[in-house]
Amino acid sequence: MSRSEVLIGIDAGTSVIKAVAFTADGEALGQCSRQNHYNTLDNGGVEQGMQRTFDDTVAVLEELISAIPELAERVVGLAVTGQGDGTWLADARGQPLHDGWLWLDGRSGAEAAYLEQLPGYDEVYARTGTGVNVCQMRTHLTWMKRHAKDLLKSSATAFHCKDWLYFGLTGERATDPSEGVLGFGSYQTRDYDDVVIDALELADVRELLPPIVDGMKTSAPLIESIAARTGLPAGLPVTLGYVDVICSALGGGLYSGDGVPGLSIVGSTGMHMRLVRQASDVVLNAERTGYTLCFPGDSHAQMQSNMAATLNIDWLLDTIIDANRFAGFDTSRTELLARLDALVATAEPGRLLYHPYASRAGERGPFIDPTARASLIGLDGSSGLAEVSRAVFEGLALAARDCFDAMGERPAEVRLSGGAARSPVLRSIIAAALGRPVRVVERDEAGAAGACMMAATALGLHESLDTCVEEWVDAYLGEAQPPDPELAGQFDTLMPIYRQARQSLGPVWETLAAVRHEADGQHLSESSR
Repeated sequence: MSRSEVLIGIDAGTSVIKAVAFTADGEALGQCSRQNHYNTLDNGGVEQGMQRTFDDTVAVLEELISAIPELAERVVGLAVTGQGDGTWLADARGQPLHDGWLWLDGRSGAEAAYLEQLPGYDEVYARTGTGVNVCQMRTHLTWMKRHAKDLLKSSATAFHCKDWLYFGLTGERATDPSEGVLGFGSYQTRDYDDVVIDALELADVRELLPPIVDGMKTSAPLIESIAARTGLPAGLPVTLGYVDVICSALGGGLYSGDGVPGLSIVGSTGMHMRLVRQASDVVLNAERTGYTLCFPGDSHAQMQSNMAATLNIDWLLDTIIDANRFAGFDTSRTELLARLDALVATAEPGRLLYHPYASRAGERGPFIDPTARASLIGLDGSSGLAEVSRAVFEGLALAARDCFDAMGERPAEVRLSGGAARSPVLRSIIAAALGRPVRVVERDEAGAAGACMMAATALGLHESLDTCVEEWVDAYLGEAQPPDPELAGQFDTLMPIYRQARQSLGPVWETLAAVRHEADGQHLSESSR
């Protein structure tokens, strides 16, 4: 292997678009990024400009090429991943028809409930291994069939975010096995399944689904117009990575020779997963929740996911900032985040109970309820900022345990990825809640790295995925952090209370949602007068 060869990974997240350059053995050479922007609508919709997202991606590539000397001459492959779920529609000319719907979009709650009640839904879950929820393309297309028929009539392709970027870079209409199968296919065949599509009553929009291609086996050449804009060589192999959570799992250490570790990605969403080597070993739960996603190398990742993980910490920081402004002074988010660990460490464990269901789209793991909302239980006059902050951290850890327990026995070790994994206090709380050692892969951009690992294997820079993992992941593993036995015992006590409380709150969430809906209707009626 030539150490001079370089791969570039693109990771288009919800908030940031990144381009990262790696050597063939996994060393990060540099990165460039731009803020991504989305709009929240009154009806619960959350949308992102399709053309702007692509233009910003190209601009980030330009910046990276300019920032690293001789990068254009050394690069041998480009790999693309991005945020999952959502729906990005384009017409027959490949032009965007609307702003793309994101995974945060919550307007399709009624449609998600409808799909779950269809006569063939048991077969849908059995074949996809993935429960229906409000943020998926299959749910969005059902909403559009009801409320935006003209939009669908004008559409030629239903992309996900990374698929849209891949199309712009290569001109190829495609999706990958992870996203194509979770909504419309069979995890056993790793392809679309007409039984699933028919059972979802979506046969009339089947033609919108792009072909499934596996980036571990194929690539497409970079088109000349983008090469001219970025300085990259025309014809450069472009790999369509799997969805960002799978690429992050690959770069973050889920794949290993012994298959022992689990992985939690503590980002905007909390993703908790285990690797399944053979499709026959997939375990589906009675609640029909969770995801079964195709994983590079013909494996599968089973996961349960919280709609909101660090979004809860964002809420906490925003609340503190608002309180400070009310008191007459400003505090920066960066400053507060740096001090948050120390504040949480001062609070006594287990004083308050927090359910981290802060997403407007509700919750999807390990239960599905679009009306679910965050709750803080146990407040009294002695509860202060430290106690509330610790409760938020503990709520994230309890939600992770809730998800792992829904998939069977917790893994012997859990590896942590995502921005919040940098927090030593949060790591110790998660270790105690799971009762397992946790370990961090010392790499900031696991998603871009995972996409490049796929490209490196497909291009023959590594003999196999196993040898690639040895250099890209194993060499970056941090020390295992064991759980504190006393704190772990406290979480053993808290866990059934946490679960009982969230089960009891279901009717309350539903009633509150109805009240909000009625109030929103009155507001719209008054504003139209």
